[in-house]
Amino acid sequence: MIEKIKALCAKYEEIIAYLIVGVLNTIVSWGAWFALAYTVMDPQIVWQNVALSIVSWVVGVLFGYVMNRKYVFKSTEPNVLKEFLQFTGGRVSTGILDPVMMVLLVNILHINEAFSKIFVSVLVMIGNYVLSKLFVFKKGKTE
Repeated sequence: MIEKIKALCAKYEEIIAYLIVGVLNTIVSWGAWFALAYTVMDPQIVWQNVALSIVSWVVGVLFGYVMNRKYVFKSTEPNVLKEFLQFTGGRVSTGILDPVMMVLLVNILHINEAFSKIFVSVLVMIGNYVLSKLFVFKKGKTE
């Protein structure tokens, strides 16, 4: 039984690592969002809601790149700047999704901001994995 578990872990190592890094990234990103939302900003004010999402996104992208490069995709790309820009470019599309969905859910549909943030974060996490896997950290890109 232990051997089967080890084999499954080895087979799905990248996805497991992505989920762990994703949880850590979410904690860091949400930490920035919630710290600002419940101290100096008000998510009920549209421009502040958008600003919260942007700050949270920037923090998430910086933390996410380092963690994904090192622990998930184990990139050896020598051109770190190029790879970071590709990573950031992939995050722009999902980064736009975040404030748009938050304004829709919180300010237009009046859904609780914490629930909305969780829902939107799940959508963003799925999109980020797909974009990273297909366009940024492609296997065999460099040897």
